[in-house]
Amino acid sequence: MKLSAIRTQTDMAKIRSCTELSQVMEKLRDGGRTVVLCHGVFDLLHVGHIKYFEEAKKMGDVLVVTLTPDKYVNKGPHRPAFAQDLRAEALAALQAVDYVAVNEWPTAVETIALLKPDYYVKGPDYKKASDDRTGKIIDEKKAIEAVGGELKFTTGQTYSSTSLINNKLATYPVETREFLQLVRDKYSVSDIADMIEDLRNIKVLVVGEAIVDEYQYCEAIGKSSKEPTLVVKVGKKEAFLGGVLAIVNHVVGFAGAAGVVTQLGDRNSWQELVRRELDPAVVWQGVTRSEAPTIVKRRYIDSYFFTKLFETYEIKDEHMTEQDEARLVDKLEQVVSGYDMVIVADYGHGFFSHKVVQKLREKAVFLAVNVQSNAGSLGYQSLQKYAGADFFSIDETELRLEARDRRGEIEAVINGVGRMSGGKTMFVTRGSRGSVCWRGEQELAKIPAVAGKVVDRVGAGDAFLAVTALCASRGVPAEVMGLLGNIAGAMTVAVVGNKKPVRKLDLIRSVESLLK
Repeated sequence: MKLSAIRTQTDMAKIRSCTELSQVMEKLRDGGRTVVLCHGVFDLLHVGHIKYFEEAKKMGDVLVVTLTPDKYVNKGPHRPAFAQDLRAEALAALQAVDYVAVNEWPTAVETIALLKPDYYVKGPDYKKASDDRTGKIIDEKKAIEAVGGELKFTTGQTYSSTSLINNKLATYPVETREFLQLVRDKYSVSDIADMIEDLRNIKVLVVGEAIVDEYQYCEAIGKSSKEPTLVVKVGKKEAFLGGVLAIVNHVVGFAGAAGVVTQLGDRNSWQELVRRELDPAVVWQGVTRSEAPTIVKRRYIDSYFFTKLFETYEIKDEHMTEQDEARLVDKLEQVVSGYDMVIVADYGHGFFSHKVVQKLREKAVFLAVNVQSNAGSLGYQSLQKYAGADFFSIDETELRLEARDRRGEIEAVINGVGRMSGGKTMFVTRGSRGSVCWRGEQELAKIPAVAGKVVDRVGAGDAFLAVTALCASRGVPAEVMGLLGNIAGAMTVAVVGNKKPVRKLDLIRSVESLLK
């Protein structure tokens, strides 16, 4: 057998599950061996890591390294650059490392409790706890002390995997790298973090249609023997909050206070899902729509390829009754003035009558609007009913429909629609081509996309709206606002449905990762 093959087998034997490692650690402790634990992402193994592991190994007899699994790496939409199995193999190849495991949890706290090491060792950049935005080092210190161990720090020079990845691996195209450099030159990470933190001074009301996004997974069987029809076998279902319920779940993680005015139908209320999935900090201002279902958009999905086969709507797509409208207008009269800004998400399903729109325009201190065209409202939506709003967010298709201009230069189309809308700020999202911010004809900023893995595009526009609308109300510069919105959208497309709202710390960590 070749030497390389022997080494590969030896290295792979170092890789264990956390449960297996706990059994190994127990035997080592019984044998009087001192166990040292290191934990991190280790996305690009470099000389700094090697020196860190070598110094940590000298503190004991056995060095165990656990790494953050892919799903919990919150260093931006382009990370991790290397999958967890490859990262584990790279670590196992190091002579100083005795055992490796992919962690099962977001942080090392549970791992420390399970493995009970004598020492938990971090690099010198973690010595000052206040520099750790996540606050995890404090929790990890408590965890190691709870099992009778000690937190220690290495003393060597620190290196950044993130900086090496950004500058050496060319993760993004030239246009994106040049844009990120422009932002680096004008703003520090702390500057942008302060802008994000400033959003906590806003009280936000989100108004619009509540939607339930249901995913019905299927297995394709074949064609019907009698008709040219695809036959599928249904499997599991998943349901997520969509529409304004998804938006307010994003908003509440940034704003000082958040409320939602919406309608649930009296035929299929989905109240249990709302109670379970709506952030408890959201102030519920919902009303009931009589003789109507809560809107459900049901997607039938091939479970193997995650391919959407077709979609159905459960909806009463017409004007609400006079009584329902009166209740809704009365609710807005009561609550709107208690908020610093209102975010409107108009999906075109009958919620925004003339009276509702007039009440919002009359009462809102700062009005941010998304007027969406979808399968049920294509060609019937227009920005003009919200003319003069402070902020608009639409996608390029909606922009071109508004202008009745399919092929014109994007700059000219935005300028035309911007003038007609009377708005102060307009963002146009363009999918893989990023977004464009218009603030009058004298300011037009193009912000490239930063998305990495794309799993599901549902909800990306809602996340973009939530973040950029908040930023617009605080006067955040266009390029920063667009970058934050694009990051929020990139985070959303990386998961199925609205499974995980965008949160402040994750957004800051992503900015930090992109700008290193």
